[in-house]
Amino acid sequence: MLYNMKDLLSVAQQHQFGVGAFNIASAEFGRVAVETAERLDSPLILEIHPEEMAFTGPEFIGYLRTLAIQARVPVVIHLDHGRSLEEVMKAIYAGFTSVMIDASSHPFEQNIALTKKIVEIAHTINVSVEAELGTIGVAEGSGEGGSNEILYTDPQQAETFVRETGTDTLAVAIGTSHGLYPKGKQPKLDIERLQQIRKVVDIPLVLHGGSGNKDSEVAESIRYGVGKINISSDMKKAFFVALEQELKQGGHEPNSLFVKPMQAAGEVVAAKMALFNSVGKAALYR
Repeated sequence: MLYNMKDLLSVAQQHQFGVGAFNIASAEFGRVAVETAERLDSPLILEIHPEEMAFTGPEFIGYLRTLAIQARVPVVIHLDHGRSLEEVMKAIYAGFTSVMIDASSHPFEQNIALTKKIVEIAHTINVSVEAELGTIGVAEGSGEGGSNEILYTDPQQAETFVRETGTDTLAVAIGTSHGLYPKGKQPKLDIERLQQIRKVVDIPLVLHGGSGNKDSEVAESIRYGVGKINISSDMKKAFFVALEQELKQGGHEPNSLFVKPMQAAGEVVAAKMALFNSVGKAALYR
């Protein structure tokens, strides 16, 4: 069931649950995410950032579209952190049903102008748009990029931004970072700021850097408008830690090497779906 982001998250917002957006850089991760979503009857977002797309090639999106179309649950194929009109257009031509334009490093007015232009283009072909206001930090092992200095989203700017651009979703900066946090360090979400944003913005909000945050804070963020939670590092770490153990056993055939790593990654996906309260919610789309 292939969906765009606006249609997927409108149901999530109405019924107050979140949907996990899992970064997919290979067929193994795509299969894990879709098979887990089907087993748990959960909606799903598959997302790829430009560096991952450069690695897999645009043909890989055709494979993901086939998985999504054949799935028994709603699936969005989303471009994560597109940085330019060119990257966004490549994603649209490749078959993404949702795109992100991350112009958060630009001045506020430039961010508005670029986002508005992409919204106008994407909406003509039923592709949803995510934008970002404020900056997400960067921690260990992140391929998605980020900023060394987190600039928190200003609620009043968020209200203006959403009104001027018409974006479908908004990624907000409330204290998270991409990647894995160093041992002993854990981020603290600014829930009060999120509540202030929710009062003036009625579209679904997005939490980037969802790996490593306290479960209780993530669950609370969903109560205040977060509908999409990005997960990458947790899932990939589980896969590659398990793969290292398999390699130590001397195996070298993918059909045997990848079984336990895929199971490990699937356990992370399942745990996140339970945390976001999306298990069983695919029934709401039928």
